Amino acid sequence: MRTNRRGRDFIARHGETVFNAAGRLQGEAPHTPLTRAGFAQADEMGEALHHLLGDKPALTLWASPTGRALQTLAVMAEHVGLDWHDANTDPRLTEIGMGSWGGRYYADVMAEAGDVIDRPSGLLLSAPDGELYHEIAERVSGWLAETDGGDGDRLVIMHGISSRVMRGVMTGAPIVERFGAPAAGHLPQGSLVMIERGVESVVHIGGGGERV
Repeated sequence: MRTNRRGRDFIARHGETVFNAAGRLQGEAPHTPLTRAGFAQADEMGEALHHLLGDKPALTLWASPTGRALQTLAVMAEHVGLDWHDANTDPRLTEIGMGSWGGRYYADVMAEAGDVIDRPSGLLLSAPDGELYHEIAERVSGWLAETDGGDGDRLVIMHGISSRVMRGVMTGAPIVERFGAPAAGHLPQGSLVMIERGVESVVHIGGGGERV
């Protein structure tokens, strides 16, 4: 499902959180606050967006309903002079559901289950009782189908795995065989891309990195 909507989509990965800094599996946890580094990454993305679009651009705001996504959005919206209270949220933009692995330290899970990262792709493995990648693709595709009718620009704040799947869907990326879903390339926390008519370009590369 490569998207050909006329508007541009600016897709951001939220800044570093306390879970990221501690090396915990975060998944769909509703509120894991940003660290100081996470706020700095949101600032950098906001500056990059302002440099590109200027003050008060015609930009619809969207975010995962998680606290970390909304905190990132608040900072970025301030940079471009938009009202955070005008933001739309949708649970289909949340991160991969981690099941019984959620909230646990990477190191503890890896001691029990082996490596939880597929090293060739950099994708996180699904927990035995967690969400599968084709399920992520289905939910983000549903969101796209419902919202792609508009031709204006929009800013969407998401997460590491769910944004990779949605970017893959939007750009027509190939299916990653092990996971049964498309996925775009890895981007560090605090990164911002633009997708226009199915073509992705990088606006800002963040300095964040998960501590596995």
